[in-house]
Amino acid sequence: MSDTASKYEAPSMVPVGVDPTRASIARVYDAFLGGKDNYGIDREVFHKVQKVAPEAQDLAWSNRNFLTRAVRFLTDQGGIRQFLDCGSGLPTAENTHQIAQRIDPEARVVYVDNDPVVIAHGEALLEDNDFTHFVAADIFEPQKVLQNPTVRKYLDFTKPIGLLHVGTLHHYTAENGGELMQEYIDELPSGSFVAISHFLDPQTPGHSELARRMEDVFIHSPMGSGRFRTKAQLREFLPGLEIIPPGPGKPADFELSDLWWPDGPRLRPLSQVEECSAAAVGRKL
Repeated sequence: MSDTASKYEAPSMVPVGVDPTRASIARVYDAFLGGKDNYGIDREVFHKVQKVAPEAQDLAWSNRNFLTRAVRFLTDQGGIRQFLDCGSGLPTAENTHQIAQRIDPEARVVYVDNDPVVIAHGEALLEDNDFTHFVAADIFEPQKVLQNPTVRKYLDFTKPIGLLHVGTLHHYTAENGGELMQEYIDELPSGSFVAISHFLDPQTPGHSELARRMEDVFIHSPMGSGRFRTKAQLREFLPGLEIIPPGPGKPADFELSDLWWPDGPRLRPLSQVEECSAAAVGRKL
């Protein structure tokens, strides 16, 4: 049987409003993480990227592991008690609210996504959690997110907020990424933080070639997006923010996602794919 959506899923398995013939960013990400909440069309994207980069799943894990460390840092060291998680994706073992609420059970989290499957899973997961909520909105339309009644009801914009764009902005294909993020940042109060991870073109021999091959597959796949930007381009996503140094003695800049304040010493070298993902945390003064 071929790996196509029409043969993998019976109509009764497809949630209302979901088109199983179109790849979803959230479901493709789930496929990269080895999850089960994806369709044949989503796995097709993963397998195509895997053909040019056998360790392609490392992209997703680099993002996910950075999220864990960044949220823990923002809650524990940054004193952040409310988060706006943009493009939250499908629930995994460690979600933003679980990480933050382990430190403060009353930390508030509002997730934002526009994928019907994500929304259904998210609402079920959060049914009994009074401090965590879900908003259906397009994260690339900042004003619709920021003015959403649920966002305004549960997040206090007079106090610092942690804004998360982890593994999302490489799906923003327009050139004015700085303008997009400026709309978010302008609404954040002083003391807020912004955490970003993004596909990286390292601009080094071999790695840049790999990045461009993966980018070509992503863009020409059923998903249609997945840009690999340089560090100079990534800095545009944090306009006017003070970037937190990513480790002892390191300059305040984007760092490879796996090397942003790692939990311990590395016992194995990074894969080529892991060297194509970068992350940073910025603070609004």
